[in-house]
Amino acid sequence: MTEYFKILPKELKEIISLTAHVSRETKMPAYLVGGALRDLILGVRNFDTLALPSIDPDQSRRIDLDIAVEGNGSIFAQSLAKKLKSELRIHERFGTATLILDNFLKVDIATTRKEKYPSPGCLPLVGFGQLKDDLMRRDFTINAMAVSIVGSDTQELIDPFGGQDDLSAGRIRVLHDLSFQDDPTRILRAIRFEQRFNFRIEPKTLFLAKDAIKNGLLNKVSPHRIRDELILMLKESQPLKQIKRLNSLCSLSFISKKLKVEKSTNLLFKSARKEILWFRKNFPSYRQLDGWLIYFTALLTPLSLREINKITSRLGLRRGEEKRIISYSRFNHKLIQLLSKKNVLPARIFSALEPLSYETIILLKSASGNKYLKEYITNFLKIYNGMRLYVSGKDLASFGVLPGPRYQKIFAQVLEARLNGKVNGRCGELTLIRELIKKTN
Repeated sequence: MTEYFKILPKELKEIISLTAHVSRETKMPAYLVGGALRDLILGVRNFDTLALPSIDPDQSRRIDLDIAVEGNGSIFAQSLAKKLKSELRIHERFGTATLILDNFLKVDIATTRKEKYPSPGCLPLVGFGQLKDDLMRRDFTINAMAVSIVGSDTQELIDPFGGQDDLSAGRIRVLHDLSFQDDPTRILRAIRFEQRFNFRIEPKTLFLAKDAIKNGLLNKVSPHRIRDELILMLKESQPLKQIKRLNSLCSLSFISKKLKVEKSTNLLFKSARKEILWFRKNFPSYRQLDGWLIYFTALLTPLSLREINKITSRLGLRRGEEKRIISYSRFNHKLIQLLSKKNVLPARIFSALEPLSYETIILLKSASGNKYLKEYITNFLKIYNGMRLYVSGKDLASFGVLPGPRYQKIFAQVLEARLNGKVNGRCGELTLIRELIKKTN
């Protein structure tokens, strides 16, 4: 096992060892490539704690291993999946496959290939190639290195483009002058890696990026690909840094001509990060927040509802994602006004917040410094969220109430009384129901 793999924890060493067995059995050379190798060299990823959540709310807990195979990646992946007893997904068009394992592990297997871009922003035409072809098609030198899975302790790093030197110097550098023309989304990736690692985009690469931006190449990319890159940027540990750098380099006009990063955006992002961390700390058993969606909604906040609708539709967000963004944009002013008052009854708080997603609620808390609003939201999440009655339709039936609209009216009255502290427990609810029925008979 090469020196690069010796620092890996037991789980990953076992995967590498089994991958080496498959490589020998199939006589297909296999290499660790991409981000996993880059991070091993950098030492930025804590490989000793596979399943610990990141400090940042949106950093993925999954560890990906990228394996490039000179041969048939699908056949290789099928053989490895049997040994690992893992789930397997094959993508024939691109000669790739994904193995999903337990403990937040994922292995991507790709046939070494070469690519040709018919025009800027288009998906590439893919053909089989050798390892150097595969490395040549990658975005930056720091991601264009490889090391053999089957090798001795002295196995050398395969680094045809000087990626290791760029890692040491903290440089983001493209492999060739047409890189951004082939794939303009690499501009967003350059920013993402630059800000993540506190690197710098080296002068020539920066010139090429600015030239591509000037020629409007980002506008030629599918909106869905832009969406995916934006989501990745907003999932980084410091999304505000990402967006500010993106705005300074190329503005946000490729998303919307009306979209800008304002002072209020900076403040809302900082507040949102604080509230996301608060939610994760205090409600670990609740559904995980889509933190990127909170930041994206914050970014869109200065825009009109009509403009927000246009952006979410064009980017092709999922229906649930779009709904949460629109929900905040439509109701945030009204809700902030309501919840900023003193002595709002719990039932009123419940009716206002219960229909909303956690993302919308957390962004409301982020957007207001009002102490009452913060207290109401905290109480809602701790006490009222998902509150249900002890009584049921069977209890109403036992009192002779026929199923119909009257059921819902009685339940609403009982829930309101419970929220406002006027009844407690099943006995209290039954007593109130008797009183309500008696009044209406």
